Amino acid sequence: MRARLDIPAGNLHRFSHRSEILGHNRLGDTATREIIVYTPHGHDGDGLPLLVDIVGFTAGGPAHVNWKNFGENVPERLDRLIHDGDLPPVAVAFPDCFTRLGGNQYIDSDAMGPWGTWLTTEMLEDVENRFKCGGAGKRGIFGKSSGGYGAIVHAMKYPDIWSAAACHSGDMAFELCYLPEMPSALRAIQKAGSIEAFVRDFEKGPKYPGNSLHDLMTFAMAATYDPDPDPDVFCGIRLPVDPETCEVIEERWNAWLAWDPVHMVDDHHQALKSLKGLWLECGDVDQYNLVYGARRMHRKLEAASIEHVYQEFGDNHSSIDYRLDESLPFLVNRLLTVD
Repeated sequence: MRARLDIPAGNLHRFSHRSEILGHNRLGDTATREIIVYTPHGHDGDGLPLLVDIVGFTAGGPAHVNWKNFGENVPERLDRLIHDGDLPPVAVAFPDCFTRLGGNQYIDSDAMGPWGTWLTTEMLEDVENRFKCGGAGKRGIFGKSSGGYGAIVHAMKYPDIWSAAACHSGDMAFELCYLPEMPSALRAIQKAGSIEAFVRDFEKGPKYPGNSLHDLMTFAMAATYDPDPDPDVFCGIRLPVDPETCEVIEERWNAWLAWDPVHMVDDHHQALKSLKGLWLECGDVDQYNLVYGARRMHRKLEAASIEHVYQEFGDNHSSIDYRLDESLPFLVNRLLTVD
């Protein structure tokens, strides 16, 4: 719902993108994706900096432009911030990255698909060619939860593409946010009979019970960070724990940890130092324990003299879009600085 009806609305442009590479996944997901691009009132996008919004687990980018109760959706927030002079005009892309397993971590995976490559090549090229926005030095990426994870990982892996990034409550310190979910996942497999049976029962509906969504998320993370190389394994899903005792299988768990931002940062100092802007934050009572990973990341960034903004909010993991009022102006203002 719009907070102020006197503010002129920007435009939302919807188009369908047919990828040449996203079909290379083991989930059976479509390679045709909807992308929505916001341009401010009175602008067609030409010459504007570009932000890409990557969303949390269970959502897709287009969900962020939907009507929202008791608050603004992202375009309405952008309208207000731009109208009030708090945010320079900016184009924002909302790509659909939803998958069969309920979400995305926005990295390349043999099972999930080449999402990191798609976001930094085909998707970006399509948006920039259509709207003449972004370009080198004028691209930023932001997201919350899984999207926050994707933003910080992209900042480390693709500094030649992104010049600014904001990580809101992103997944990190995997032993705190993922390992506690393993017993539940094992019980779900035992009850269903197999991972494939669990997923197919989940898809069959008509509704999913209790903790099933968390179990599906665990399976999605397994297919993302350490997919089984055997092409006959359903969706490439294998867990990093013993199915009987829940003991960690070190080789598999180390494959997960290689994608943990708290571990990755040690090898990506120069990439992060090259950014124009880096924003990191979390709620101090985040129910997925992500604040402890954020604090570890903050300490490592400080120790490496990597410039960044770090904030903690007296809040949890839910309903945190109000923080965009601070992070989005930061990102765009940094993108507009001269190299």
